[in-house]
Amino acid sequence: MTQLSVNINKVATIRNARGGNMPNLVKFALDCEQFGAQGITVHPRPDERHVRYADVNELRPLLSQEFNIEGNPIPKFIELVTNVKPAQVTLVPDADNAITSNAGWDTLRNADFLRNVVEDFKKHGIRVSIFVDPIPDMIRKAAEIGADRVELYTEAYASHYAADPEKAIQPYVLAAEVARECGIGLNAGHDLSLENLAFFHKRIPWVDEVSIGHALISDALYLGIKETIHQYLKCLKD
Repeated sequence: MTQLSVNINKVATIRNARGGNMPNLVKFALDCEQFGAQGITVHPRPDERHVRYADVNELRPLLSQEFNIEGNPIPKFIELVTNVKPAQVTLVPDADNAITSNAGWDTLRNADFLRNVVEDFKKHGIRVSIFVDPIPDMIRKAAEIGADRVELYTEAYASHYAADPEKAIQPYVLAAEVARECGIGLNAGHDLSLENLAFFHKRIPWVDEVSIGHALISDALYLGIKETIHQYLKCLKD
């Protein structure tokens, strides 16, 4: 079964807007687990505009499901991850001023750098996923580098889904088949939602994990977090 990891960055954004601890990020993460989420994802950025490095340290000993930390492997991030030792780290090539993730790694051009980072994290027993566009050569290189998984950047799929679902999914089906041929795991994330997730999963049922934040938290404003998680899980079962 494909696992659902809830990205809680947006909850931290709301908290930070007023200071203090409302909403309580740790309680929210634990509630997500209680309501059925099989993982919690955070993406701490250098400016700590949403999830803070201190949040990551506070969450780690309290979570019972898989903990996934996303980010650009700058020295400060590498130090955080190797100290916290989550189940998984997802390497994302974010610029410091990026509003959100907007591209996958060029694993060919950055092969030497990524290989060293992957080796370092794996020495600490951390599963490593590399965020990539649905381009076969990028996936093959990620496997050669030694990554355990790739995470497909699904923004293009989500953007074109309404106009033509079959056309939108085709590059991702091909990419997913390449990942399977290479013998590495497969994650997916970015702009997946209740509108497009079930179709994505139907066409690529061997996805190991989807990481969803913005759409899921937005849906929770109307449905409540418990019902929202249940609906997302249903998309991954049907």
